[in-house]
Amino acid sequence: MSAHPLTGDHEDDYEDVEETKNDIKTNKCGPISVYVQGNINNITLTTPVFMTVHDLGTNHTEFHKLVEHPCMAKLKARSVWLHVEIPGQEFDAPDLPESLEFPSMDTLAEELVNVLNYFNIKYCVTLGEGAGANIIARFAIAHPDRVLGNILIHPTPNVEGVMQYFHDKMMTWRLNTLGMNSAAEQYLVFHKFGAHENIQNRDHVIKDYIQKLYSRMNPKNLRLYVESFLARTDLTPQLKDKMKVDTMLCSGSRNSHSHQVDQMQAAMDPKLTTRVKLDDCGDVLQDTPEAFAYDLLLFCQGLGLFSALPVSRHGSICA
Repeated sequence: MSAHPLTGDHEDDYEDVEETKNDIKTNKCGPISVYVQGNINNITLTTPVFMTVHDLGTNHTEFHKLVEHPCMAKLKARSVWLHVEIPGQEFDAPDLPESLEFPSMDTLAEELVNVLNYFNIKYCVTLGEGAGANIIARFAIAHPDRVLGNILIHPTPNVEGVMQYFHDKMMTWRLNTLGMNSAAEQYLVFHKFGAHENIQNRDHVIKDYIQKLYSRMNPKNLRLYVESFLARTDLTPQLKDKMKVDTMLCSGSRNSHSHQVDQMQAAMDPKLTTRVKLDDCGDVLQDTPEAFAYDLLLFCQGLGLFSALPVSRHGSICA
């Protein structure tokens, strides 16, 4: 494993995660790669299954930080994780075929049902971050019978907000000819980390993220995912009547989307909605994995999962 060129540290502590890759055919998105952590062959009706979708500028490996964290060991041992890779977003990916029209947020959501069907899974807990949370929310609305619970990190249901400040810049982002550039970098860093001042270890984390953007993400493919996200339709009018799934909305207090998460909560059925705001962080999975794991466990126990897994009075997950 090579040393990180900007920080001198290892590029990815979870590069050697044990997982299996499955390429699943879809009608509208082409093949979708799904990476499985856990024993997919021994799933029962009581086995917790999680399906994840990642944010812009990242890929499925972003969830390794959560699943492989020591605080998640007891949950990981009792569950199976299906990490969906948005087309063309894997590290060192070749250009997507020009004949393939990159799917919209709605189309990506519609095709996720093929993942569950492929593995013969009746229902799962869905977990998405950023743009991935928008996709997951659409999937839960379209297929509520396949979603046991819905965990959305920094979701952006509407088409307005602080991120639109960068919209004009992104419309002139020509990654297919210029490659990664400062405007794209600024957009993606702000999208992921928000107001990241005073966050512990922020320099290391952000440098590592930027290094991967330049060295391992395909800029043409990334631009297509960003443009699909920017062209999203407003989910807000559908939330009250059509979101029929228990949902946990999670954000860091310093993230650029935190106010939009509050707006999403206000638009949803309060009986089905749990709001979690973690203090002094921008990137929930990176900055506060222990706190997020604790809230995830409590939410899942409310769904009837992990009932035999106790939690201490201090919020730690016990054996």
